Amino acid sequence: MRNFKSIFTGPIVLVLALSLISLNVNAQPKPWDAPANYKSMKNPVAKGDASNKAGMALYTKTCAPCHGKTGLGDGVKARALKDFPGDFSGAAYQNQTDGEHFYKTKFGRGEMPKYEGKLSDEDIWNLVNYMRTFKK
Repeated sequence: MRNFKSIFTGPIVLVLALSLISLNVNAQPKPWDAPANYKSMKNPVAKGDASNKAGMALYTKTCAPCHGKTGLGDGVKARALKDFPGDFSGAAYQNQTDGEHFYKTKFGRGEMPKYEGKLSDEDIWNLVNYMRTFKK
């Protein structure tokens, strides 16, 4: 009787385990849309050397550990993340508005921390300007 149970229980457990693994492998992150009022928001901080310098200092400290030194999503902490942190050099990122980037940085989602209350709005805009320099 014991062998009979293990003969049928083993394959059932195996099928369930493989199903769970395949669900996790095929899971895609949900789209991350910014509200319309942020999408259309204009960047009040002028692009240029001063903004890029301020943005680079902030980026190196707060963003590079996950997003990488050049925004490729290859930071030292990226391997420990469940989701890929994104590639800031490509069209998927660069085609978004400054307001969308501001929103995502300020409010975060999932593994992306929110910087509201940690960075000023001006600091976040400087980050947005600096991350634009990663464009291919």
